[in-house]
Amino acid sequence: MAQTTLDQILATTRRRLAGLRGRRQELERQAQAAPAPPPFGPALDGAVLGVIAEVKRRSPSVGAIREDLDPVAHAQAYEAGGAVAISVLTDGPYFGGSVADLEAVARAVRRPVLRKDFILDELQLLEARAAGASAVLLIARALPSRRLRELAAAAHSMGLGTLVEVHTEAELEAAVAVAPTAMGVNSRDLATFTVDPVAALRLVAHVPAGIPAVAESGISRRDDVVRAAAAGADAVLVGTAVARAADPAGAVRSLVGVARRGRG
Repeated sequence: MAQTTLDQILATTRRRLAGLRGRRQELERQAQAAPAPPPFGPALDGAVLGVIAEVKRRSPSVGAIREDLDPVAHAQAYEAGGAVAISVLTDGPYFGGSVADLEAVARAVRRPVLRKDFILDELQLLEARAAGASAVLLIARALPSRRLRELAAAAHSMGLGTLVEVHTEAELEAAVAVAPTAMGVNSRDLATFTVDPVAALRLVAHVPAGIPAVAESGISRRDDVVRAAAAGADAVLVGTAVARAADPAGAVRSLVGVARRGRG
């Protein structure tokens, strides 16, 4: 089977967007009527490293993770285990998620909920706000610098936090310029889907001290969280390890409580 590429994922996303355009007014009304969600940024404060636990069923890199995953049951278990926020993958074709998952989770938990998807258009921000999200993921590699700025500004105008994801120093520079709520440093190269945690943790050290740094991908054990803390991360985003766990609350509980060390 041919490997999925980022370009393929983005092309699929653009096709879905074409079907959303006729719903703009409806989404605007729903977003305006939605109650204010819990803020994302304050969830990343504290003396210990925050764990953002992710709801996802599958991924292009590992295939099926847990196809029968109940997003609400998992999210509530993550919350019980001490997660500071819940990430919900809403891409359907490649990750098995949906905006309906996001909406259900946002109604069921008290923690901030992050919409994790390939955001290319303000329509997706409106969808997220209408569904109850507190924040959205913006991927620097998927967006030209100008578009990244536009989407970050639009998100903030809607009351959405932004987790801007980077993988290289060049992407980091562009991401800092948009004043993100938090910076995600992904050890997975979206061009190849290979993971290099060592290089990613080196990049974490370059995130400005005033921006929370979130280490992403390749984190499954407490030792990984300890290494992220030592590199200066403020939080970790954990997906596969907790999504596939028979005891998701216990899986999260095994990762929480690692002291933050700060950067700079």
